[in-house]
Amino acid sequence: QVRLVESGGGLAQPGGSLRLSCTASGFFFSDYAMSWARQAPGKGLEWVSGISKDGSETNYASSVKGRFTISRDNAKFTTYLEMNNLKPEDSALYYCAKDPSQSGRVSFRYDSWGQGAQVTVSS
Repeated sequence: QVRLVESGGGLAQPGGSLRLSCTASGFFFSDYAMSWARQAPGKGLEWVSGISKDGSETNYASSVKGRFTISRDNAKFTTYLEMNNLKPEDSALYYCAKDPSQSGRVSFRYDSWGQGAQVTVSS
């Protein structure tokens, strides 16, 4: 079965950086696009970023564009989210998600996700 395990969350100061990792198993990782989404307390799920199966296409929410970078290493079955210039409003539970599209391109849909990694930005 599909399994996604996030790591790398924690506490950062405003302006600081964190890197999230997501290790996948149970499916052909290199055939599918992957995304990151987040949910802050009391708010709905917000899509953050997506990457195509070969890494050639990346997409970002306007709220993180220019600060976050998504990447993947298909040999390691891992997706990354590098987060720079963090702001308090970036505090949330971050989920790694598998895109169901057979094209391997980002479709902004999810069919599996991990347990989440907490990111807290505070001074």
